[in-house]
Amino acid sequence: MSERMRAVVLREFGGPEKLQLETIKRPKAHPGEVLIRVQAFGLNRSEYHFRSGVAEAGELPRVPGIEATGIVVDAPGGDFRPGQQVATMMGGMGRSFDGGYAEYVTVPAAQVIPFRSNLDWSMLGALPEMLQTAWGSLSTGLQAKEGDSILIRGGTSSVGLAIAALAVMRGIRVFSTTRNPDRFHHLRDLGIEHPLLENGAVAAQIREIAPDGVDGAVELVGATTLRDTLRAVRTGGTACFTGMLADDWIIPEFYPIAWLPNGVRLTAYSGEANDLPPHVLQDFIDAVERGDARVPIGHVYRMDEIAQAHTDMESGRYVGKLVAVPWTGSEL
Repeated sequence: MSERMRAVVLREFGGPEKLQLETIKRPKAHPGEVLIRVQAFGLNRSEYHFRSGVAEAGELPRVPGIEATGIVVDAPGGDFRPGQQVATMMGGMGRSFDGGYAEYVTVPAAQVIPFRSNLDWSMLGALPEMLQTAWGSLSTGLQAKEGDSILIRGGTSSVGLAIAALAVMRGIRVFSTTRNPDRFHHLRDLGIEHPLLENGAVAAQIREIAPDGVDGAVELVGATTLRDTLRAVRTGGTACFTGMLADDWIIPEFYPIAWLPNGVRLTAYSGEANDLPPHVLQDFIDAVERGDARVPIGHVYRMDEIAQAHTDMESGRYVGKLVAVPWTGSEL
């Protein structure tokens, strides 16, 4: 195996053109670490924030990427066996140490999740961070159960689509928003009963259908829509702040008495690899293989197309998760 590898390297903050494909030294694994041959990695808005320099970041140069799926090459501590299929995410990937935008990545064994699948790697690469966030928002944030109703604010984002897929599988009634009515069919294809047009007053639309409001809501757009999202939730229900698609992170003047309807709870969710139980990942993969669930993929790129991928991510060109693959067919 070569001592060198291809990786996307960020040497200074800025636009997508700052992501450069380079040949660098391949990492090695020490006890407690796992060396993974990356087969696919998903793209995330936090990587856009890191690349542009607006988010808290580590030192440069850095290989970005907060997640990856692939095959174990080496695990000196014996935590995993070579050839095992695994996913990894978070834990400082792409920030405090080099991440998944590469042919190989070394990560702590504690943030590696094994699985078994015959699905295409591009499909598997979409899952780790997307599924972890979706599962955590539903189970930890909302504690949603069969028969509940929920609102997904920012429904055609990759996480929004994943939340919808999980919710429908669990018998939860879903309301979901999009700014583009031409995308309603993407939501209906997932079994969503009520696609809603994002007009800033979604609570009023929901109250026309469900006068008491929904049992829970996942806020993926951010601070700009949170107040209206809270008004869509019934007394005793919960709103979970999970995402910031609008890049509005802070509420300048938060007056709880005015913002929070009586009896509506506000919580938040952000997770790590150990917040995605291995059986949840495996169960979802199995459901996809049976045809009982669908992975919402927007587009798949080669690693040398990473600048275009970031451009498309910023513009919202595609509905669903964007994925990149570091290996072409001739290299496998």
